[in-house]
Amino acid sequence: MPLGRRAGAANRGSCRPAAAEGLTGNSAGQAAPYLLALLQTPGVALCGPDGTVLGALGPGSHHGEQVLETVATAMRTDRRQLATCRPCGRPGCQVSRAVIAPLGAGGGSAGALVVLAESPVGPYLVRATDETARFITTQLELADLAVSRADLARAEVRALRAQISPHFIYNALTTTAAFVRSDPDRARELLLEFADFTRYSFRQSGEFTTLADEMGNIEKYLTLERARFGDRLQIRWRVAPEVLGVVVPFLSIQPLVENAVRHGLAGRPGGGTVSVTAEDVGPDCVISVEDDAIGMDPEAVGRHTIDDPSGSHVGLANVDDRLRAAFGEDYGLVVETAQGAGTKVILRLPKFAPGVSTDR
Repeated sequence: MPLGRRAGAANRGSCRPAAAEGLTGNSAGQAAPYLLALLQTPGVALCGPDGTVLGALGPGSHHGEQVLETVATAMRTDRRQLATCRPCGRPGCQVSRAVIAPLGAGGGSAGALVVLAESPVGPYLVRATDETARFITTQLELADLAVSRADLARAEVRALRAQISPHFIYNALTTTAAFVRSDPDRARELLLEFADFTRYSFRQSGEFTTLADEMGNIEKYLTLERARFGDRLQIRWRVAPEVLGVVVPFLSIQPLVENAVRHGLAGRPGGGTVSVTAEDVGPDCVISVEDDAIGMDPEAVGRHTIDDPSGSHVGLANVDDRLRAAFGEDYGLVVETAQGAGTKVILRLPKFAPGVSTDR
């Protein structure tokens, strides 16, 4: 059963890429040509939250500096304003009016749109200014949401790091210490694996990584767990080479494997088997982590109680949220389980996703 909801999203607007970074001098400069062509006036200007002009374009755009007092009024009252512009004396410049619409985002004033016009100002231009300002406000709100989601994703990764089991760390070091006298070479190998595992898990850069790197870290984790459990822990791998370069959210698969190991061995003296697969399925990469243990109550998964206070299942809802934030509501975790029938967690993600890379 899925851990979350499914929904769709839509794109619109030529100046959306510019507004995606918020209202800055750069985005205002990029948006100005689209606004000038859309409104077909002698000039347009975008002002920031402090009322100063961030970007302007058009033969009459220099008049934007004349109406900053009215811009402040529009932002303070959150109401459209009309202003009169003084003649500038430049040949061919007939600008005498300005329509100023406030831009709101995040519950406050983000700036203002200034549309310069000749006299008289008709109702069409007023309506067009209002509609354009509403559209820009929407894009700014989406930009704020994108920043908030990125901050949330980073916070969730920090939370997931905090969930890395202290018992695992203690057991890994205790197991390594047990080999120091009986098998020093093995102890050294395990210590290096532990160092690499913690270095990767606690790295500070990037929200994303490659499947190859994530799988490499999982191998280190399983090496440490097998040193502890021996033959009680069996591992089966089936990873298609062509998907090793797929970009995945950082620490999105290791928690699934950790759950399978801990849940798969809990209360089972004979141990169990954990299977990790990654397949190339058309435009998507499908990853699954499965154990043959005691299974779970399906209702617990549906109620989002997987991240329970006892810590018996770490990070599944965290991973599900980050997948949906990165790739959309059509992607996320699907859990197949039943009491006594083991658990299988399936993760589907696109092989290529716009705006998602290991540089983020």
